[in-house]
Amino acid sequence: MPEFPAGTVTFLFTDVEGSTKLLQELGDAYGGLLEDHRALVRDAFSHHNGVEVDTQGDAFFGAFPRAKDALAAAADVREALATGPVRVRMGLHTGEPLLTSQGYVGIDVHRAARIAAVGHGGQILVSQSTRDLVGGDGLRDLGVHRLKDLTAPERIYQLGDYDFPPLKSLSRSNLPVAATPLIGRLSELSELKEMVRGARLVTITGAGGSGKTRLAMQVAAELVDDFRDGAFFVPLAPVQDAALLGPTIAEHTAVRTLDDLGGAEALILLDNFEHLLAAADELVLLLARAPQLKLLVTSRARLRVTGEREFVLEPFGEADAVKFFLERARAARREVRFEPAVADICRRLDGLPLALELAASRVKVLDPLILLERLGNILPMLTGGPRDAPERQQTLRATLEWSYALLDARLQQALRRLAVFRGTFSLEAAERVGGADLDDLAGLVDWNLLKPVGDGRFLMLETIREYGLELLDASGETAAVRDRHLDFFLGLAKEAEPRLTGPDQREWYGRLRTEQDNIREALGYACDARDGERALMLAGTIWRFWWNRGDTHEADYWYARAFAIGERASVTARARAIVGMAHVDESRADLASARRRFEEAAGLFRSIGETRWLIVSLIHLVGLSRDFDDPDRAEQLTQEARELAEQTGDVRAASLITLNQARLCLDGDGDLDEIKTSCEEALEGLRSIADPYGVASALELLGHVALRRGHADEACAYVRESIHLSRSIDDRQSLASTLVLAAAAAFARSEVDVSARLWDAHEALCDVYGFAPAVEPWLDEVREAAQKAAGPRAGGAAELDLDGATELALAAVSV
Repeated sequence: MPEFPAGTVTFLFTDVEGSTKLLQELGDAYGGLLEDHRALVRDAFSHHNGVEVDTQGDAFFGAFPRAKDALAAAADVREALATGPVRVRMGLHTGEPLLTSQGYVGIDVHRAARIAAVGHGGQILVSQSTRDLVGGDGLRDLGVHRLKDLTAPERIYQLGDYDFPPLKSLSRSNLPVAATPLIGRLSELSELKEMVRGARLVTITGAGGSGKTRLAMQVAAELVDDFRDGAFFVPLAPVQDAALLGPTIAEHTAVRTLDDLGGAEALILLDNFEHLLAAADELVLLLARAPQLKLLVTSRARLRVTGEREFVLEPFGEADAVKFFLERARAARREVRFEPAVADICRRLDGLPLALELAASRVKVLDPLILLERLGNILPMLTGGPRDAPERQQTLRATLEWSYALLDARLQQALRRLAVFRGTFSLEAAERVGGADLDDLAGLVDWNLLKPVGDGRFLMLETIREYGLELLDASGETAAVRDRHLDFFLGLAKEAEPRLTGPDQREWYGRLRTEQDNIREALGYACDARDGERALMLAGTIWRFWWNRGDTHEADYWYARAFAIGERASVTARARAIVGMAHVDESRADLASARRRFEEAAGLFRSIGETRWLIVSLIHLVGLSRDFDDPDRAEQLTQEARELAEQTGDVRAASLITLNQARLCLDGDGDLDEIKTSCEEALEGLRSIADPYGVASALELLGHVALRRGHADEACAYVRESIHLSRSIDDRQSLASTLVLAAAAAFARSEVDVSARLWDAHEALCDVYGFAPAVEPWLDEVREAAQKAAGPRAGGAAELDLDGATELALAAVSV
């Protein structure tokens, strides 16, 4: 065996991309090419003081005593192969592996191999530890990635400023990146993986705070390659009504309804199911309709349905509990070491992860022995759980009650009030809803009862939040705090609404996305309290957010609830909600209902002199009147809208009215030159006020006109800019619509297969989001021609989500 470097070692893995395809293409010549490749790699290893550890086929495993030498060897290999057919992907990682008589042992070897495996031919990937040794020159940060079989994420860098496809990490999943490595649980992890492989519905049960979610996420991450369509994480804590279970699963798996999962081969992780047990039978029906689907559920209680296999997650054993406690305690106070009191603390807290984490945070101010004494004195008095609850659950309650009792009165009040927030919340929201200032938040963070999550936002763990809500109810403050919470997010919606059409649209759409769980919480409270005024006002005010994002099903749910209790609401609240519901109807192509609602809303807005909202209703009514062959009514409404825009100096409204008229002329086979002139006039007005949505709409219509005139390259330029603008505000409705123009442009450029795939993607995405597909005679002719010319295709729409379809569209309209 050659002399391998010891101590700090940098590993280099190489692998030929597409070797099977290359063998098929080159035949006997591949053998000589492979020999040349091997000689080249070995020469680079030797020249830079590296050692060949192993070789399998066309893959190499090398070790270097210096990270810079390993990186130089990789660069030499890439440069030597740059002009040939062999494309090699390479990965580097530095660690301190154990060197035995059999070679290297340890996680660092696996990590280096995994880093290489996620790359592409010609790409050199570098781990954080290697980057720390070689410096950042020439390295491009590709961000943090989850690697299969690894419990912690890795920040990966690329040598050189080259463009490659996204890394092949856990891309076929939406699993959250864990903040900390999985500690212990290795036997549970192995058993659960085998259980999921052998069963279709597995439920992980256990006490709150026992680590069910973290373990389930790791199981899903390590099994993702077993499922053709990937693994999906569905957080259910924000879902308080069982009626929203189906739409929530559909939202997080990017399908229109659960029926669309019928052919999916996927693993779905449903997290925090315990409050939705009444809907458990829906999971049985889902599995019956989708024979290749598997469900992994976390819940405090088993579902009690046919086919369920339960995995009871017990607390840590003593060894793992001590390891977990020390890991968390050292994050608060680095000098903490093992002593007998640590083992006693872990036993007193029954090895519950959340209880251990809360206790570990106290070592910042209390030595373990003193902490143990406090636990011994106070736990017997804090067993407030139900008598028939498991002892471990009562212990968790005791730990939470103890943590709460150690807070001063102001922090106790802050904890109770902040529990009203669902998901994350901002400092401003904490101040106005909970009366908590930055010092209060910092205090709760110090006690590990609140977590900072970046961007000035905070998160209260769900178990702590539930305890806080109990305290809030006991204080008699629930109604007052929830009223302030509802008022705050209603105020945010009102502030955001006019800005969703202004120059800072991206920021405000982002803010609403961030606050979506709190908006749902506020709506739920308003509906439960039968507050029809605020329910309708909130649901109506954020219609544009739901409409553009494609949240059609959720919008429909909230409008139904709000209208059911809103008979005494103000004219303004009702009119806004009617506009929102009309947009839902329009998205679904229920044009008759949309027309009725817009007419009703327009009448209400006229009665209260609400001009800006009235113009919105009128613009939509113009198009709907044309749809119902009522040109006189369309002309009357257009004139009314134009006069209102001129009276109020509303540049945006005037531009959209002009654009609307141009669109109607295009549908009616009007003069293309005149239509283009009108579009350009509208575009100029919309650019003057920096309205991304409006500009994108004008560019999209100009793309239509250019294609009708036979100017494909001109159309591509319009469509390309329109897509970038719509993407900047996550306007899914416009993106799905613009795909048809990219498809038509691709067909005009003789890219038949791309055109057909984009048509398929448009139709599939309309199904997912509940949009009406594009229906225009000339576009239908192009679609039929493209699909006929392309013939039967492997893959197609099913393989493209909105991001994938958008990338394909951008490629189709590139120069």
